[in-house]
Amino acid sequence: MTGFALIIWAVWCFFAVVTAILYIYRSRLTRDEEDQIFLDDSFDHMKAEQAAIVARVSKVEPMLRVAKWLVIATTVVVISYYVWDVLVHLNLIQS
Repeated sequence: MTGFALIIWAVWCFFAVVTAILYIYRSRLTRDEEDQIFLDDSFDHMKAEQAAIVARVSKVEPMLRVAKWLVIATTVVVISYYVWDVLVHLNLIQS
């Protein structure tokens, strides 16, 4: 395996791990979130808790979107590298 291949695999693994961590963090945040809740004034503390959960999830969502796109981009780079390598070894293109 060449040095470039090791680097692109290391970058891909890093982005995949970061994405997995963000997914786990988001799922931990949302486990106590209610989909629909009907509260009167005596349950304002629960309403505040739900608002706090939604606020934290809203902060994580953009990072998760970026992480997913970075994993997709590095996956394309890895696949492109190996397709190029196969084409070079089959003498279909010159390096």
